[in-house]
Amino acid sequence: METYIKKRITKIKNNIKQEIEDYIALEKKVKIFINKTEIISLYCTPSMIKELTIGLLLTEGIIKDTACNFEITISNDDIFVYLNSKDFEPVDLHHIRHLCGFTISKEKAFNKIKDDFSIPFLKLKELFEEFQNRCELFRLTGCFHSSAIADKSRVVEFAEDIGRHNSVDKVIGSCLLKNVSLNDKMIFVSCRLSSEILFKCATWSIPLIASISAPTASAVDIAEKTGITLIGFFRNDKANIYTNNHRVI
Repeated sequence: METYIKKRITKIKNNIKQEIEDYIALEKKVKIFINKTEIISLYCTPSMIKELTIGLLLTEGIIKDTACNFEITISNDDIFVYLNSKDFEPVDLHHIRHLCGFTISKEKAFNKIKDDFSIPFLKLKELFEEFQNRCELFRLTGCFHSSAIADKSRVVEFAEDIGRHNSVDKVIGSCLLKNVSLNDKMIFVSCRLSSEILFKCATWSIPLIASISAPTASAVDIAEKTGITLIGFFRNDKANIYTNNHRVI
């Protein structure tokens, strides 16, 4: 499915007008149903919808795992998503907010991540550059956020979306559908490191997250409590490691 459109626009540069063809990101409204009851409505880029749905519902604990008896069908017209599952966590539908890129509930308790994960900074830099080189839709439109899951040798999953949380849910969902473990992986994002992004990482015990942008104080606090290595301002040969710097050698 298309993720952008082309449109003739007027561009002004050096006080001169010119007609050019520009690229504009598409956004579609997605509705997610469980057993005919709408539980979530959000706007997203119309790609990797199944991965987005699975990543979101599993991360929020609405469905338990990919072994649940669910079926997903997608309408091509309005990109409605219907998910039919009898095996999901009970949810108070009156208290579920309509999402616009934020998680349903922040009241979660996480065990502290304990692992022996480590990576040389030069290899981390190489992988982060690979991630940035794949951000084609951002370079084309300037309107997309990007996320990637990487192991110590390569980027294994990549997604772009108009919503930063959506792009994270997409790469997580893709890994879950393929039964790819996340507790020995890293996640790279192009957006600011907010508490919602950290909650998603902590849910799956992802030990390291890196971004070109800055973290919030809440994100740093969550990373400290959960044992996540939090890296911001990753640009060229520079990076700020805010928590658990022992994993970067």
